Amino acid sequence: MTRSMWVRLKHESEEATASGIYGLIVGAAVLVASHAPTVARAVFAVLATLTIYWLAERYARIVAERIHAGQRPTWHTVRRQLTTGWEMVTASGLPLLALIGSYFLGGATIDTAVLAALMCSTVLLCLSGWLIGSNGRLQPGERLASMLVAGGFGATLIILKTLLH
Repeated sequence: MTRSMWVRLKHESEEATASGIYGLIVGAAVLVASHAPTVARAVFAVLATLTIYWLAERYARIVAERIHAGQRPTWHTVRRQLTTGWEMVTASGLPLLALIGSYFLGGATIDTAVLAALMCSTVLLCLSGWLIGSNGRLQPGERLASMLVAGGFGATLIILKTLLH
């Protein structure tokens, strides 16, 4: 299997890539804030929250289109909105696998498993920042800055999680 089948950081469109990055950040934030007593509840909290965010974003886009177009959205518009943007939810897949795997296979405590998921999210954010830099034809120093900014979101969430416990 190719790398893109396991971890997909760049998608077909700018919006899809942005949704994936946003999903990584929101999913990590949910893990920080949830204080879930079990892994199942933590996974549910992340997936439910990201699905609600996805629905809210899709709804906002349909409403905004109606406001700007001055007419009801067509079925094509509604269908397009409800079949795009899923990267926001699916981007959390690898961090959630890190959470589940470290808890059930690695014998970690729930707090340690959450930390593993947060670290996974941070690494994915760093990789996203690096890819953004490479595709944006940035110089090595600029790519490093892009990577550090993206990873900074995850690192900040890890610091927040450690301060909350």
